[in-house]
Amino acid sequence: MRENSIRIMVVDDHPVVRAGLVMLISHEEDMTVVAQAANGKEAIESYEKHEPDITLIDLSLPDIHGIEVIERIRKKFPMAKILVLSVFSGSEDVYRSLQSGALGYLIKDSTPDQLFHAIREANEGRRYLHPSAALRLADRMLNDMLTPRELDVLRLMVQGKSNKEIAADLNLSETTVKTHVANTLMKLNVSSRSQAILEALKRGIVHQG
Repeated sequence: MRENSIRIMVVDDHPVVRAGLVMLISHEEDMTVVAQAANGKEAIESYEKHEPDITLIDLSLPDIHGIEVIERIRKKFPMAKILVLSVFSGSEDVYRSLQSGALGYLIKDSTPDQLFHAIREANEGRRYLHPSAALRLADRMLNDMLTPRELDVLRLMVQGKSNKEIAADLNLSETTVKTHVANTLMKLNVSSRSQAILEALKRGIVHQG
């Protein structure tokens, strides 16, 4: 390992993506990959073992969501410096990642130079947001936050459930559900359920599957 290099852990469940990141990073004179992980459990265990300077993590992991992994690591290691590298670019993904303790957010179409810059910035304790992630975050901050109950209703709407079915699932009256749906449409600035569902998926407020 190079002396005084930035020690990095790469967390991604796709072997080809992970290998590509490792190869890219290894070409930088001031960076060294000290650990890799294919899922959340491995990431937490590897962090405890290696305590890397920087962790690059995907949000979509097969066992534990990336945001929960960040929260678990940061709970035990409050000074952990973590960068999200994700295919998701929705405003809620960016917001929740930063809220969980991530120092920055990169999209997977980022250039190598953006990746290296983000790593160096994070290593100095500074935040880095990919330009599109920054725009999404700004958009999110301009809109009213959905309440936890409105989020519950929205998730069930995405599953294709009717107001009657949502009422049964959440133990609410159908009238109350209709009120939550109306408030959700207003906050998302849309006029129909189908538009609300598309907007929720686009922003990353809810994910399918």
